[in-house]
Amino acid sequence: MTPAVFLKLLAIFTVVTIGWLAGRAKFFGGGETARALSNAAFYLFAPALLFRTTARIDFATLPWAVIVAYFVPVVGLLLGIYVWRRRRLSSEGSPAEPSVRAITATFSNTVQLGIPIALALFGEAGLSIHLAIVSLHALILLSLLTVLVELDMARAASRTEAGRPRLAATLKLTVRNTLIHPVVLPVLVGMGWNVAGLPIPQAADEILSMLGQAVVPVCLVAIGMSLAHYGLQGSLRAAGWLTAAKLVAQPALVLVVGRFVFGLSGLPLTVIVICAALPAGTNALMFSQRYRSQEAETTATLVLSTLVFVLTAPLWLALVSRF
Repeated sequence: MTPAVFLKLLAIFTVVTIGWLAGRAKFFGGGETARALSNAAFYLFAPALLFRTTARIDFATLPWAVIVAYFVPVVGLLLGIYVWRRRRLSSEGSPAEPSVRAITATFSNTVQLGIPIALALFGEAGLSIHLAIVSLHALILLSLLTVLVELDMARAASRTEAGRPRLAATLKLTVRNTLIHPVVLPVLVGMGWNVAGLPIPQAADEILSMLGQAVVPVCLVAIGMSLAHYGLQGSLRAAGWLTAAKLVAQPALVLVVGRFVFGLSGLPLTVIVICAALPAGTNALMFSQRYRSQEAETTATLVLSTLVFVLTAPLWLALVSRF
């Protein structure tokens, strides 16, 4: 492990520990404070980051073959987990559970951990490929999951006394809640801004940049506070299979699809496999706390997957080097 990657991991665990210590202090209010921090990230900081990122994407220069080779297997795994969990969902279960588990098992920590790893391991050439994936990562995965979870929530909310959902009410709730969602709305506005070719005014860009930079530390503190509130007991079993899906199944799928379907090799293949092998991202906690579903196991998965990543990352590097 390079010194840069080690220091980044150390910084992440240190901030999570600070959040855990704060969560143990009575005057912070435990789980409700963690949820308030997560809501601030979800409703304020993340929208600023998403709008700014989407409005500044240069679609003409993106390596589309590499991007498709990454997102096809990732989205496939996401939908597979969603369908599997939805079929197993009991009548007493949260309608958001399938989507929360799908995002936890597929959404990579591409920014606070992924960027320094890509730069340290692959240099500027590899970083440029990684950043191309980052630019569309939240746009694709969060937008898709938002539609799925809002559809499930609307279906549950619009059931008749006979227990059958009303189609018109379900579609109305889904469309409304999806369009005004704090993830989808800034992405749509940013896309419109981008297509119109409008520059972001310097003062506005500075404000958006400042708000966007708060996403990472706020989420890491929220993870620590959630860990202090929920603990790991009772969540390790679910966190175990979610971590296995994130660190083993997802990079394996990306490796197979990238190499044998899209014919990638060398640096592009290595970058997308390591990106897929990154631990679960903090957006999963924001998502789970937004819908008040699987918060304990999501927190446990974030911590466990980051710890196990130290062991699995060298193995994936060694394996992909053969191609």
